[in-house]
Amino acid sequence: MEKEHEGKLLSFFLPYELRRMGFKRLGKSVLISRKSSIHHPERISIGNHVRIDDFCVLSANEEIVLGSYIHLNCYSALYAASRIIMEDFSGLSSYVCLYTESDDYSGESLTNPTVPQVYKPNLHRGSIILKRHTIVGTHSSILPNVIIETGTAIGAHSLVKGNCDPWSIYVGCPARKIGERKKDILRLETNLLSDV
Repeated sequence: MEKEHEGKLLSFFLPYELRRMGFKRLGKSVLISRKSSIHHPERISIGNHVRIDDFCVLSANEEIVLGSYIHLNCYSALYAASRIIMEDFSGLSSYVCLYTESDDYSGESLTNPTVPQVYKPNLHRGSIILKRHTIVGTHSSILPNVIIETGTAIGAHSLVKGNCDPWSIYVGCPARKIGERKKDILRLETNLLSDV
């Protein structure tokens, strides 16, 4: 983070600036880039030790809940037409998108957000939940009505269209399970929390 000198801006909002934004909940040790876009902060809850990097978009038409120890890497986007929940120790790599709404591309429905929903009869909408210790690799997309269970890793360039098993590794377009993930991070979490 750059140091504040006369007239120069910090890379991240200062704590008092974050409080003024009017988040539904704002924990401690939260870093949000000045280059991010936050829409409807009154619908966004943020836990402790959260970092949101440059060019991230949090669009909260519905509720967004970020737990503690969460990182949203550059160019990640959370589009919450329905609820998005990211539990503790979950994270998104760069260019990851969470879409809780998806247009129908069959030609039976008009598309894009400028069209009233009455003309989009096949609009697909649903919540996204990333449970504890989930991680999503760069350039991946998560579609509506998805739960990524505890400890699951999503590989780079993956498309997640359905629920994922706990402590698993998924890759591909569409994402498919290729293996199991180790649980050593649970011991490390315990050690971290006992040191705080």
